[in-house]
Amino acid sequence: QVQMVESGGGLVQPGGSLRLSCVVSGSISSFNVMGWYRQAPGKGRELAATITSGGYTNYADSVKGRFTISRDNAKNTVYLQMNNLKPEDTAVYYCAFIKTTANYWGQGTQVTVSS
Repeated sequence: QVQMVESGGGLVQPGGSLRLSCVVSGSISSFNVMGWYRQAPGKGRELAATITSGGYTNYADSVKGRFTISRDNAKNTVYLQMNNLKPEDTAVYYCAFIKTTANYWGQGTQVTVSS
């Protein structure tokens, strides 16, 4: 079993920054992928960014150059630094923890970009 606790969402003006955090605990294998997906109102869930346990990163084209994903393996924590936020980044952001045997999702944290 895996537990996940997200934090860091909120309301920010266009051009602002936010940092999301997700702490994972429980049955964690040595190889895994951690990341963030997002779902805007009326749309499906989409990839924002992922990072493997070895540090390989993958970003959606829409966030490249603005978002940075990182992880602290000692703390089983993944971060998403979001800079130069745009109104179209408004969404519920979900932490993802992916093992070879199962995928797990956080409860979601709201990010709203508005003036």
